[in-house]
Amino acid sequence: MIRELTATDAAASFEAMVALRTGLADADDYIQCVEAQMRDGYRLVASFDDALDTAAAVVGFRLASNLAWGRFLYIDDLSTLPSARGRGHATALLTWVADEAARLGVDAVHLDSGSTPARHDAHALYHRHGYRVTSFHFALPVTAHIAASSGRVAAERA
Repeated sequence: MIRELTATDAAASFEAMVALRTGLADADDYIQCVEAQMRDGYRLVASFDDALDTAAAVVGFRLASNLAWGRFLYIDDLSTLPSARGRGHATALLTWVADEAARLGVDAVHLDSGSTPARHDAHALYHRHGYRVTSFHFALPVTAHIAASSGRVAAERA
């Protein structure tokens, strides 16, 4: 069973989400983050085994638009409980998201995925669903920029 979660029932997806977002401190922290993101348009959808109240898998996404991609649906998070992997939950969620994107009339669905070997099964899943690798994603930690800038300034003053 797949259903969209509200901030009120998002706790049902905590265990599935923490399998991917291992830095989450606890369910209360998670709920606060989800609530804040939902105020900005984030949506959370979960896949459940019939008899359980805890999500087997969860996807978090938002609508956005930019010059490069037009109007798109962006998957921020897609995670499955390790004990539920290989049972079709992520496939069901990716299908649900693609159907929702079509319903909303967006141009594409996008996601980023880590490039470590631990993510290779996820990459294979994305490829099976028609996702293509279209770019590299670069990130600059601002603290690294500040440290590098401070070093340059000190060197220039010397």
